[in-house]
Amino acid sequence: MLKPLAPFPDVNHPAALDAYGLAPVIDGHNDLAWAARETAGYSVENLEKDSIFHTDIDKLGRGGVGAQFWSVYAPSDMAEPEAVQYTLEQIDYVYRMIERYPDTFEFARTGDDVRRIWSEGKVASLLGAEGGHSIGSSLGVLRMMARLGLRYLTLTHNDNTGWADSATDTRVHGGLTDFGREIVREMNRVGVLVDLSHVSVETMRDAIETSSAPVIFSHSSCSQLCGHPRNVPDDVMRLLADNGGVIMIAFVPMFLSVDYNEWFEGGRVGPRPAMTVDQLADHVEHARNVAGIDHIGLGSDYDGFDDFPDGMQDVSGFAVLIDRLAERGWPAEDLAKLMGNNVLRVLDETSAASISSFSGRTDT
Repeated sequence: MLKPLAPFPDVNHPAALDAYGLAPVIDGHNDLAWAARETAGYSVENLEKDSIFHTDIDKLGRGGVGAQFWSVYAPSDMAEPEAVQYTLEQIDYVYRMIERYPDTFEFARTGDDVRRIWSEGKVASLLGAEGGHSIGSSLGVLRMMARLGLRYLTLTHNDNTGWADSATDTRVHGGLTDFGREIVREMNRVGVLVDLSHVSVETMRDAIETSSAPVIFSHSSCSQLCGHPRNVPDDVMRLLADNGGVIMIAFVPMFLSVDYNEWFEGGRVGPRPAMTVDQLADHVEHARNVAGIDHIGLGSDYDGFDDFPDGMQDVSGFAVLIDRLAERGWPAEDLAKLMGNNVLRVLDETSAASISSFSGRTDT
């Protein structure tokens, strides 16, 4: 049995307690770096406890987070050279945070890195760039970010790129262009996961067809339960299972509840609709039923939005969800797959390319 980050997660159900001994929570998406840019001038100070963010060391411990994909993000409406700069600044923030708190965080690239770091009671820290504009339409920039440790690239954000359609922009490419397919193949070669959150359904299908490695959705939910354009339809989840990938269910209320999304799109007029952990659990269980237990994970989007299900307002909320799923009858082994073991499998299957391409080094 491995040792989770102290303090021990805030769970009570025996299956939840057992699950935290079997796997780390691996969160697919956290926007702390962007939040720190916007509100703290990229400072890495005061992250021990009671921070102004959804995320700090104490909250991570109470949520049982053992590995985190830190989002490195630039707005998708800015010029690509500026977006590359913003993304590099975000990467620098994560490196500085790890250096500031070496007893809590350690940089990770591979599944084995994550297992070792988690077993030492620390948070394995991985990088995910949120939007294809962050590479400036350059395979060379992609390769250099991979050398810096980039482990996934979301193919678009809210706007199309020159080579892929977004879920929330006017369709102009019909999915991926030929260059978009070339980017996917190069990501496979250098061990950068193809992330399909934010992309159009056509782009999802094209990318799964093109990719020779498992793909992920780092923070999306289920279209069948809530028709938000950021969610994933059932037929794509079945393709995802055939591909060996993982959908990491987001905690964002607009993706979880039709009523909440209508209230939000209407300007938040009137009382906030109820938003509970059970609505989130419904999405997790729907994804399990469609894609299968081996193809689901968690991608919160903490510090990327200002509202989350009741009782889950910061990263300690992972424990709330795991406890509720245990109460619904999930055994510890299935909880462990959801929490992190499925993503560890994907990292294992894609690490060989990264190691062979770059020898695991950042100084060459």
